[in-house]
This record gives sequence, C-alpha cells and structure tokens, in this order.
Amino acid sequence: MAWDNQQPPWGQRKGGQSPEEQLAALVKKIKAFFEGGGQGGDGHGSGGSSGPGINPGLIAGVIGVILVVFLLFSSFYSIRPGEQGVVLRLGAYHDTTHPGLNFKVPLVDQVHKVDMESVRKEQFGFRTRRVADRTQYQKEGYTRESLMLTSDRNVIDMEWVVQYRVADPFLFMFRVRDISPAVRDVSEMTLRRLVGNMDFDAVLDGRAVLADAMSRELQETLDRYESGVQIITVQLQDVNPPEPVKPAFNEVNEADQDMQRLINEAEEIYNREVPRARGDARRIVEEAHGYKVERVNEAQGQTARFTALLEEYDRAPEVTRQRLYLETMREVLPKVEEVVVIDSEQKSLLPLLNLGGGGLKAGN
Repeated sequence: MAWDNQQPPWGQRKGGQSPEEQLAALVKKIKAFFEGGGQGGDGHGSGGSSGPGINPGLIAGVIGVILVVFLLFSSFYSIRPGEQGVVLRLGAYHDTTHPGLNFKVPLVDQVHKVDMESVRKEQFGFRTRRVADRTQYQKEGYTRESLMLTSDRNVIDMEWVVQYRVADPFLFMFRVRDISPAVRDVSEMTLRRLVGNMDFDAVLDGRAVLADAMSRELQETLDRYESGVQIITVQLQDVNPPEPVKPAFNEVNEADQDMQRLINEAEEIYNREVPRARGDARRIVEEAHGYKVERVNEAQGQTARFTALLEEYDRAPEVTRQRLYLETMREVLPKVEEVVVIDSEQKSLLPLLNLGGGGLKAGN
C-alpha cells in the first residue's frame, strides 16, 4: 500500500472501539475499582487485627491514572506557523500535518517538525564570521572551492551564495541524508561546468546570465535527486582573477580601456567628418551639374541668337549692322567713365572734348 493512501487507524473502523471510547472505558473501570475497594468485600476490612498495609489496588489505580494522563497529553501536538509535521506510523510515512493542534496515536506515531519558511544559505569562496553593523568575512582557506578554470584555460576566482528553502518536508527528511552537503556539492559541480564552457571575458561580463543559468540547472538537478528544496536565488558576489595575476590583469584592462577609448574617439571623428565630406562632395557635384546646365543653356541661347541674327543679316545687312552697332554702344557706353573725342583732322592733341567731366576743354 502506498504511503499516500494510508489512512490513520482511527479513521478505519474495523469493529473495534476508537481510542476515545477505550480511554473512557478505562476511566470508568478505574473509578469502579476505587469505589469497590473501600467496602472490604472479603470481610477483612471491617476491623481486622492486622496493622495498616499497602493496598495493591490503590497503587495500580495511581499508575493507571498517570498512564492515562501521559497518553492523553502525548496524543496531541502543535505545529507552529511556518512549519509542517511529517508523521511516521511505526517507522513508515503516514501523513503531513499543517500548523495548528493535531492528533497522533501515542507510542505509535512519531512527528518530525520541519521549518518551511526559513531561508537557508550556503556560501562558497568565503564565510561570514561576524554579523554586526559591519559584517566581517573570511576568505582565507576557501580558495579550493572558489578557483575555477575557464574554457580558454584561464583561472578565475568566484564567490557566490545559494539561498534555498524547504519545498517538500517528506523528501527533505527522508530522500537525502544531509541536504546541506548535497546542495554544496551540486552547486559547485554546476558552476564549474558552466564556467568551464565559457571564456574568461564572457564570465566577467555575463555575471547575471551565468547566475540565472546556474539557478535553473541547480534546481533541475536537485529535483532529480528528490531533495525537496527550492532554490530561491544564486548570487555571484565577486568574480575576479586570482591575486597573483591581478596586477597583470589590471594592466590588460587598462590597455583594453585605452583601446576602447581610442576606438570611440576614432568613431566620433569618423561620424563627424565622413558625413561632412559626403555633404561637401554632394554639394560640389550639384554645383557642377548646375554649372553644366547653365553653360549648356547659355551656349544654346547664344547659338540660337546668332542664328537668328544671321537670318536677319541675310535679309537686311545694313539695317542689321546698324542695329547691332547701336545695341553694342548702348551696352558699353554706360560703363565708360571718361569719353575723349578727337577730331580726325586735328594734328595735335588739342583741342579735346571732355564728355565725362561735364564740360568742354579746348586748347590752341
């Protein structure tokens, strides 16, 4: 018969009396015994010559009362809030009881109380020595559990904390003999396997991802072992290179930071200069295109104008020549500041006609 299907004997009436009825019958028998013993039923109690002695019935009655009281008080037990009771009947699992007053069969049932709400924790790579205003930790002596090897053959120093609570009191009590070493061994095994599949930089940068993956796989492994515990959180406290190589690691980090800074500066210059150069190139191309269109249109206009003038010139050469001369003079003369008119028959430089000065100069 499965343990989950077992019923308490007081729930299975097989023709016998219940414990309460048996207890009431026993009390009645003891009461009747004391009432009958005081009457001296054998004739010796009415005035025998023997001296006072010990009455065996009285002793048996006292012992019976004590036994009844003991059985009565041992039949009930209380479970505090946050606890559950695992009831064993004759050494076999019988039931799980909840907070409150519960009944058990005296001398038959055994109850183990399990704290279900307290958060248990395991520390790796360090230990808490004193909890006060400022908590003190000790790391010396725990490097064997904190040093791990990554996939690129680098050694990393990790400190982490695993917090868990009881989920199933029966599994917690009877499936794993000692749960604390089991949680420690499985936690260390899981984290070493995960770190061994990651390189050094991935472990340093992916602390949150690593903790989440470890919590999930740790819970799956403990469930396969039927440990009866629930993982609350996995906290990676500190992830650093070992102390002997920490200076070299810091130099590498500084070099990486300098390299990243230079890359960022170069990208900033690139993002600033390249778009501007592309804009200038685009502007120059557009200006060249506009200049080309302008010159072509101008050339085509001049060609069309010259063709039209040629046709007019072929029809009336003298008129066209005179018109061209007058249009040219009208265009050129407004730009001239001084005009000097010289008589073609004059042999010397004088007289001169100064048109630009607004007056007429003449000389002999």
